[in-house]
Amino acid sequence: MMIWNQIKTILLLGALSGLLLFLGSLIGGAAGLQIAFILALVMNGITYFYSDKIVLKMYGAKPLDRERYSTIYRDVEALTQSMQLPMPKLWLVDSPMANAFATGRDPQHASVAVTTGILQLLDERELRGVLAHELGHVKNRDTLITTIAATMATAIGYLAHMLQYAAFWGSMQQDDRRKGNPIFMLLVAMLMPIAATLVQLAISRSREYLADETGARCCKDPLSLARALEKLDGQARYARRQDDPRYAATESLFIVHPIHQDGLMNLFSTHPPVYRRVAKLRTLADELF
Repeated sequence: MMIWNQIKTILLLGALSGLLLFLGSLIGGAAGLQIAFILALVMNGITYFYSDKIVLKMYGAKPLDRERYSTIYRDVEALTQSMQLPMPKLWLVDSPMANAFATGRDPQHASVAVTTGILQLLDERELRGVLAHELGHVKNRDTLITTIAATMATAIGYLAHMLQYAAFWGSMQQDDRRKGNPIFMLLVAMLMPIAATLVQLAISRSREYLADETGARCCKDPLSLARALEKLDGQARYARRQDDPRYAATESLFIVHPIHQDGLMNLFSTHPPVYRRVAKLRTLADELF
């Protein structure tokens, strides 16, 4: 299962690359492709290097008190030794929302944050499973992978806008080839960003599955993580009444989506459905034990 998630990520990144090259070939100019890609690199490079500071400040995170939360420090130290990772910085977010997230551009600059809500909701074993999941993200370098995906998706968005203007003003070459058809150009320009977003979200979901498995194997307790996910998802069902713009900007970071989603909304979610994650963890528990 772990190998399949890695392969799926590679295939999805390849799909994003294919969409990017396809749009570039339609525009026909290497200069436009280069400009769009450079802009995307700059934007996402800033996000990659400074997103941890931005997010922690956004939520008013404070360093987790070592004396008061010695059990958490002990668990994280044991997990990092098992995963052969450096000790991350631990943070506390004062929020009733039960959740946790990891951030930082690489294992050497990693931070793991928990909310006061999750400390009240979960027992010690369940919280340990959540911490193992977040360290799984750190070990798998998911910040780097999601930044690469975001870079390509952003570049595709820029190229799509360029293609719209080119089709509208008729600046493209007009010949009998399909690529010169302005209607086709407009259709491609509208559909490509949607396709890129769906692929980007699929990458995010595949990394959640992988972090689940990495963390569960490390803590050797898949069922505790499964119970934690069920509790967190149950709490998130009441988050519909919360109107916090921070959630929309940072939803991909959390272990579960801050607001519960059902039906077709799962297609546009950064997280796979919790019931599927729980089912995979229970299957893993049967394999391990």
